[in-house]
Amino acid sequence: ASALGFNFYKASPRYISPVDFDRLFVPLPPNVLMVGVFVNETAEFAAGMAIHLGLNVVQLHGEAPGNSKGVRVWRAVPVAPDFDVASLDALPAEAFLLDAPSVELYGGTGHSFDWSLARGARRPIILAGGLDETNVRRAIEEAQPWGVDACSRLESAPGRKDRHRMAEFLKAARS
Repeated sequence: ASALGFNFYKASPRYISPVDFDRLFVPLPPNVLMVGVFVNETAEFAAGMAIHLGLNVVQLHGEAPGNSKGVRVWRAVPVAPDFDVASLDALPAEAFLLDAPSVELYGGTGHSFDWSLARGARRPIILAGGLDETNVRRAIEEAQPWGVDACSRLESAPGRKDRHRMAEFLKAARS
């Protein structure tokens, strides 16, 4: 994987507290990005956490406003059937994580969306939502994203990744 996400949203089954992150952190290779996932936090708060924890990128979900200088920002955007990829052009972010919409959760639902809606983006997109080892190759062919993100469909239990499924996902994504 070229990036690993660390979820700092307390309502998530994948939540890790900043204290536990600091305590459990093992340095990653320099070519692997550490991405902090934040929900309904300002870009300034997330940037402060990124600096404190040594994160490379903040991924903002929900109603978090703005952008932050000095920290890479990836903005999560729900993709409804009426989604227009050109709407991303005016938003402040380095990249956009496109995910299936949900009224209850901010990602990690295991649901996908029509990947063809993401095709033609002029900005970097990361495709998320219902991806696993069985469909990631097709999703990449349809959307032609900058990257892909997988979460709940690669778990053996909420918050616990399945090593075999992760390896198969990476193999399929790279193919």
